[in-house]
Amino acid sequence: MIKKINIKGVLLLVLISNFGLLFAQESEAVWRYQTGGRVYSSPAIAGEKVVVGSGDSCLYAFNKADGKVLWKFKTEGAVHSSPAVNDAYVFFSSTDGNLYAVDHNTGSFKWKFSSNGEKAKDIWDYYLSSPKLAKGLVFWGSADNSLYAVEQTTGALKWKFKAEDIIHATPEIDGDTLYIGDFNGNLFALNINDGKLIWSFRTVGDRYFPKGEIQKGVSVDDNSVYFGSRDYNIYAVNKRTGRGVWNLKEGSWVISTPTIHKKMIFYGTSDTHEFVCLDKFSGKKLWKVALPMRVYSSAVVIDDFVYFGCFDGILRGADVNTGEIMYEYQTRGSRENYSKVFGSEGKFKPGFELYGNDYLESERLIHTLGSILSTPAVDKNIIYFGSSDGGVYAAKVITK
Repeated sequence: MIKKINIKGVLLLVLISNFGLLFAQESEAVWRYQTGGRVYSSPAIAGEKVVVGSGDSCLYAFNKADGKVLWKFKTEGAVHSSPAVNDAYVFFSSTDGNLYAVDHNTGSFKWKFSSNGEKAKDIWDYYLSSPKLAKGLVFWGSADNSLYAVEQTTGALKWKFKAEDIIHATPEIDGDTLYIGDFNGNLFALNINDGKLIWSFRTVGDRYFPKGEIQKGVSVDDNSVYFGSRDYNIYAVNKRTGRGVWNLKEGSWVISTPTIHKKMIFYGTSDTHEFVCLDKFSGKKLWKVALPMRVYSSAVVIDDFVYFGCFDGILRGADVNTGEIMYEYQTRGSRENYSKVFGSEGKFKPGFELYGNDYLESERLIHTLGSILSTPAVDKNIIYFGSSDGGVYAAKVITK
């Protein structure tokens, strides 16, 4: 049975089945393109194009209006980084260990810069470091423990910084300072002009995860750097001194890069299956939303709504002030495979163990749901994101 609900001008098609409440919302789809691999990469909007990578080893450029493929570029590994775009080039990395620059308009090869190789720490190490651009340079981290600064036009090395472990986090730049985390639990502040260390901060660690790995990325506002860790903490650190401001111990990893909006910070958790809003000055919880699965992707705020993806294959939009869910869009993989993982009340079905003896098979089944590890991008009331079902999606969002 399909029930129609109209919320703030958005038509939701709610599918009621033997497996519980599922959200189809096909009427709000603009387009969908099927790639040949899981899409963890976050889309970049470049004029009339949407650029995003896939586990099928390709970087794609789509017409953002209709999803037509304008060009694609193939590498020798999965493209699980997110692209950075300037007027001339698109920059991205691959599990083949290379940073690439291709022509913005045609996708033709310009140059590549090779690290000393890529690797994954474990099966939950989904992302690669994504490049950031500033002052004519591309800043990019690698599993060879290095942060590289290379020339945007030539790919020539300007400088590199050696960390203590894998760098799969994405750099964040604020003025002349670059912030980057590593898998040894270090947050480094570097001078972007020469790579010299300004300060470092070490995560607390945990009994089971003593390194306190910083897996994904950081966010910066006027005074603080915010980030999560595998030691179950989310941190605020003074961006000038590297001294702690506050930290909050969650019940699980915090992989999601925090999203800052006014006085609030939004992020998702791993095994506690929550989406959380904090006061950015005190670290006090303002609200949280219970979910069926993990949230690794980062959120995006549009008007008074915060949008975020979940491993259950549903993109949700919540009121920024209350956390009330006002919007849900379900991926094709989730619609087709929901009953493989979840029972009638949205709980794991009997016999499904997330971390049982056959946890690899459990993880494979989860990804058949079209898990959303991609951080959405929004342009003109259309939200773009990738999914583990291989799809790149464009859907309408709530408008005032």
